[in-house]
Amino acid sequence: MANSFVTTLLFLSKKAIWLMVIFLGITLISFFVIHLAPGSPTDMQTSLNPLVNEAYRAKLNALYGLDKPIFIQYYEWLIRLIQFDFGNSLSGDARPVMDKILERLPLTVGLNLVSILLALLIALPIGIISAVKQGTFIDKFFTFLVFLGFAMPGFWLALLLMLYFGIEHGILPISGLTSLNFAELSLWEKCLDISSHLLLPIIVSTIGAIAGTSRFLRSSMLEVLHQDFILTARAKGLTKTTVILKHALRNALLPVITLLGLSIPGLIGGSVIIESIFALPGLGQLFYSAVIARDYPLIMGNLVFGAILTLLGNLLADFCYKLADPRIRGIK
Repeated sequence: MANSFVTTLLFLSKKAIWLMVIFLGITLISFFVIHLAPGSPTDMQTSLNPLVNEAYRAKLNALYGLDKPIFIQYYEWLIRLIQFDFGNSLSGDARPVMDKILERLPLTVGLNLVSILLALLIALPIGIISAVKQGTFIDKFFTFLVFLGFAMPGFWLALLLMLYFGIEHGILPISGLTSLNFAELSLWEKCLDISSHLLLPIIVSTIGAIAGTSRFLRSSMLEVLHQDFILTARAKGLTKTTVILKHALRNALLPVITLLGLSIPGLIGGSVIIESIFALPGLGQLFYSAVIARDYPLIMGNLVFGAILTLLGNLLADFCYKLADPRIRGIK
């Protein structure tokens, strides 16, 4: 028991140090890359004003600290980050970056978590059945549906759903998070109103996730089903359901765990298109507007959250590996 605790503690310590090094590398590269892009916050703010001269632009650069060398800017930003201060947005409202991110974080995280859970509930049975029924009509039918999901771009599917359910039939709203009369609704009606606005974005996000997850699981299941320990389990007289769900599925989940670990950082990046199309006030839309405005503090704030999600996804995947595969538990 003590040895297991020490091993786990050492694993967490090594992992934490390594994640900190990776995090610093991500922030360093991101900080330099966004400053290499053409244009600056002062250009975006003054380009449409013919009365602005170079002296005024120089004063703005000094106000924002953009006149300093890039290494000094990164050092000062990193010091503020250690103090959990992302700075203020360079857009018109000049609000703290943390406040702008936190008010949009619940929508993006909630939307993507629901999509991931729905995709797992649908993709796991599809992958298992396709592998067990390899070469049959059911397998070919699911393969057709999966490749159809792969072939459909998310924005194109979103536009089709908006056209059919929103414009032609008026069944579901196609933009925003709430209706105009949201404040007048009861609590139950408010929940229904928000759900109706999120239904189409969730469908679009879920369909794309189902395609990838089911294909990965099918391929992994086919490989596991032909291994020796599966033949041994069948020779012992275990039922087909026990062999598939208890022995084969547990070992076949490793590629799916990897895929889920990689999908966690996509909560921000993958939401840009969906939130922009459906006009949802989430992190994806905030990140897009920050890039257009060259709002460096807001861009870095979003990238920091993306980096944290990436590292948490990898850490979560490692723990899930240990739970799914007993062979990995002994690896230090």
